[in-house]
Amino acid sequence: MKIVIDYDRCEGNAVCERVCPEVFQVKEDDRAHLRIENPGPELRAKVEAAVRRCPRQALSLAD
Repeated sequence: MKIVIDYDRCEGNAVCERVCPEVFQVKEDDRAHLRIENPGPELRAKVEAAVRRCPRQALSLAD
């Protein structure tokens, strides 16, 4: 599973970080960054929830 962040859309709302802090982190630039670029299957449900809940639809998954 590979996570793609569209930085043109990301506003740093930190919804992804609240849903899956193991993978996402919003830094001082007010953008989401990945703590883990290719998370394992044990985090898939949380990552998918973060992708669905992103208010700007800035996250997507590529397998």
